[in-house]
Amino acid sequence: MSLRFGFGFSRPPRVMKIDVLTLFPAMFAGPLDESIVKRARQAGLLDLRIHNLRDYAHDRHKTVDDRPFGGGPGMLLKPEPLFEAIESVAREQTRVVLLSPAGRVFNQSVARELAQQDDLLLVSGHYEGFDERVRQELADDELSIGDYVLTNGALPAMVVIDAVTRLLPGALGDDASSQDESFSQGLLEYPQYTRPAEFRGLKVPEVLLSGNHAEIAKWRTEQAEQRTRERRPDLM
Repeated sequence: MSLRFGFGFSRPPRVMKIDVLTLFPAMFAGPLDESIVKRARQAGLLDLRIHNLRDYAHDRHKTVDDRPFGGGPGMLLKPEPLFEAIESVAREQTRVVLLSPAGRVFNQSVARELAQQDDLLLVSGHYEGFDERVRQELADDELSIGDYVLTNGALPAMVVIDAVTRLLPGALGDDASSQDESFSQGLLEYPQYTRPAEFRGLKVPEVLLSGNHAEIAKWRTEQAEQRTRERRPDLM
């Protein structure tokens, strides 16, 4: 039954706002215009906006990087365009998140944490990263999607957006789907089967055909624990 307020109108869904600050806005067009993220945007559950960092650089060449003080390889993103961009885009309630290898590791628990926010600004790194003053003064959080180096922070931003969006109420159609999957209970997901019950001599476990929901739940828990011990003992 739908919730109602006032004069019989349905309660509008919660809308999550996600802004992305990047040097490569075109990279976001394909992945975020498909599947669950697309449906969440169309349903009004997600307000997603992509901003080009170069729009906040005012010299003739739209310069956003410079050499690091003290020497060393590569270039750093300059503070001036980043400060102007973040201060222009962020609102009072916005959580500013830097995407960089130096951040805490992004996982399902962090995705659930971010899904509780109403307003995120994801700032994609590039080159050798950010001028440290951006971290000191503007960042509320810093995330890495794993212990490897990518060309820039656009792909990590897309990963965060996808993982967070599917946790928004109504995004999956059946909200129970996000409660019963890998990492949601701290374990890998148990084996899944569908029709036919036998294929090329490979049979579905009898317990799943029994209709005994208590035994099925027990089997699934045991299988999830066994799979996690074998493949990801660090999660146990």
